[in-house]
Amino acid sequence: MSVVGREVPASGRGAPARDDAACERERFRAGFSVGVPYAIAALLLAISFGVLAEPLMGNVAPIAMSAFVFAGSAQFAATAVLAAGGGAAAAIVAGILLNLRYVPMGIAIAPSLSGGALRRAAIGQAMIDFSWAASSRGGGRFDPRFMLGATLPSYPCWVGGTAIGVLAGDAIGDPGALGLAAIFPAFFLCLLFEGELGPGPPRVVAALGSLIALALIPLTPAGVPVIAASATALLGFRSASRAAVR
Repeated sequence: MSVVGREVPASGRGAPARDDAACERERFRAGFSVGVPYAIAALLLAISFGVLAEPLMGNVAPIAMSAFVFAGSAQFAATAVLAAGGGAAAAIVAGILLNLRYVPMGIAIAPSLSGGALRRAAIGQAMIDFSWAASSRGGGRFDPRFMLGATLPSYPCWVGGTAIGVLAGDAIGDPGALGLAAIFPAFFLCLLFEGELGPGPPRVVAALGSLIALALIPLTPAGVPVIAASATALLGFRSASRAAVR
């Protein structure tokens, strides 16, 4: 007999549902395993953020920012603006501009999500650069369960690392002397070369963003080149919208 279009065996009518649940758990565990090495790198990067942010924001704000914003690039951009003498409003705008890349990313993953608006929005909250790229299955398809698993280990590492940096900043000293500053660009280079950098918009966005950043580095304060380069991600908005419609 069939239930909702699925063939159910005469014995063990719940087998297909159990198989689906087991498959989802397996995909989640696979994502979690893939996300652990990145989470370790995120821990070190978060320590760097905590050390840099504490003199500018105090003890509580950097930890709260990591807990509620959970967006490393935006947090570093906001910190760079504050360090350059900008106000809180300018720092917030910098973070928002940098996070605009999540608009086309969200549109791209939308067709792979199921359920109501609240459930889809909740899953979207777990989308970070690494897990979004790692969950891509080609052809505009994504694995949301894998993405959730890949993101999970990063959150406690990011918040905990920030707390370590804030509270032990004097003992840690200059993060640059430890080589922590190299983690962030190295991470994005890995995404660039291991991701689906196919022809068309992906290559155009990557090349244009790189050129903008290189051109602005000697001319503008720290953080501005990253913000300006990230705006090129909006070029993918149109192609992502088309993929969502299809």
